[in-house]
Amino acid sequence: MYRMDCVKVDTLVTGEIDCADFGRKLFENKDKPAIINVNIGTTVKGAVDDLDLVIETLEKLGFENRFYIHCDGALFGLMMPFVKLAPKVSFKKPIGSVSVSGHKFVGCPMPCGVQITRLKHIKALASNVEYLASRDATIMGSRNGHAPIFLWYTLNRKGYRGFQKEVQKCLRNAHYLKGRLKDAGISAMLNELSSTVVFERPKDEEFVRRWQLACEGNISHVVVMPSVTINKLDSFLNELVEKRVTWYPEGICQSPCIAEDVGQENCLCSLHRL
Repeated sequence: MYRMDCVKVDTLVTGEIDCADFGRKLFENKDKPAIINVNIGTTVKGAVDDLDLVIETLEKLGFENRFYIHCDGALFGLMMPFVKLAPKVSFKKPIGSVSVSGHKFVGCPMPCGVQITRLKHIKALASNVEYLASRDATIMGSRNGHAPIFLWYTLNRKGYRGFQKEVQKCLRNAHYLKGRLKDAGISAMLNELSSTVVFERPKDEEFVRRWQLACEGNISHVVVMPSVTINKLDSFLNELVEKRVTWYPEGICQSPCIAEDVGQENCLCSLHRL
């Protein structure tokens, strides 16, 4: 949109920013200021970037006061405050903005999101719209009026304790899914601050479509949300184990090696099982 140069930064096997590579990329572009996207739950692996280490890397390389950090918390941004010992994302730190989705964890019936930023950025961007009698800072000059009502209603109905209970349920069920997958001899990974379970990609595309699995390369994932019950997970696992026998010759299930995607400690191929 802004025709700006974009630099990709390598990631660790967990999906987090590799701050060593991040430092190298900053050094190669030290004549320019930096705009950084920090993820609070990546799309595929649910990884949470180390915000403090990102800030430390920027300052160490002389980028102090020459950077803008946006924290993308689309899914996990509203869940992380209810996770014990989770790192804090706060405007007491030198970040510029945070965004969260309303249609994911909260469950708003239409796609929507909220962005929180510093007032100085709003003042730089927003313009007075005469017929609205207010300032407008949206890209399109328009927004959905229903979404805030749905978000307000859900936040008030569930409250702090309601969201806390749902987050704990999601994390508990995610650990249950990972454990069942590994018990079945299927490679699986679950990041500490996540309810996204990553596992080997099913060989049958019909099975993938039936369960609406999101796949990337050799891996697939299940995002465990409040609507995902233990019964649903059991149905999925039982069908996966049953189908898996037919995907391998002579019915011998041998997990493919996906150590590069999930780490050696989570890979249950014949090479890494021991």
